[in-house]
Amino acid sequence: MKTAIVFQHTPTEGPGRIARLVAARGAACDVRAVYRGDTIPRDLDRDQILVVLGGPMGVNDAGSPEHPFLAGELALLRRLVAREAPVLGICLGAQLLAAAAGARVRPNTRLAADGTSQPAREVGWGEVDFTGVGHEPLLAGLGAREPVLHWHGDTFDLPAGAIHLASTPVCRNQAFRLGGRQVGLQFHCELDAAAIAEWVRDDAAYVRAANGPEGPARILADTDRFYARADKIWDRLIGNFLDLVQ
Repeated sequence: MKTAIVFQHTPTEGPGRIARLVAARGAACDVRAVYRGDTIPRDLDRDQILVVLGGPMGVNDAGSPEHPFLAGELALLRRLVAREAPVLGICLGAQLLAAAAGARVRPNTRLAADGTSQPAREVGWGEVDFTGVGHEPLLAGLGAREPVLHWHGDTFDLPAGAIHLASTPVCRNQAFRLGGRQVGLQFHCELDAAAIAEWVRDDAAYVRAANGPEGPARILADTDRFYARADKIWDRLIGNFLDLVQ
């Protein structure tokens, strides 16, 4: 790996710790701000990896005039899936990777008490249950349950042939590995504490819609409680991915 090409979809959703860990391995991080028109390559070189970050838009927005970059990203991801090139997708990026591999992306839902299907947003701190700890290389050094940050309303079906790696009670498909070098993570593990606080401030209306009026304060309090452990776990998880694709 000489370069990580990073697709960034909003000003506040940058690569964070990914850039630091890529640099620690002697590689460069080429961030493409696709939301303001930076180029999406047609394909990648053999010594490049692709990192696709999150964003408030969805896979079903591909083709819309508001988000013209999504169609190009899907086209590139289909090429990379076909030749098993290294990809890391986070949140929206995981959904785009799943879609490029032929899986359905849809709103996340749960059954209400009356038996109807209701939208289910996961926003804020929570734990994921990892599947395969002890033998899955991506999960080396992790426990069976670890803290992460959620910030999503959509989910994806597992692509054909993918290995299921993580779940929550609200959203079954939280992580997958496709082949040896393509990974989708529905949750966020790229952020530092300052970025989490920035998200809470800038996206407070979304947080309140998901978690009620006290939602922003709860996420900030939970950051104080959980971040010290999460910082080490998230470094290990992303580092494991980078080790797989070296």
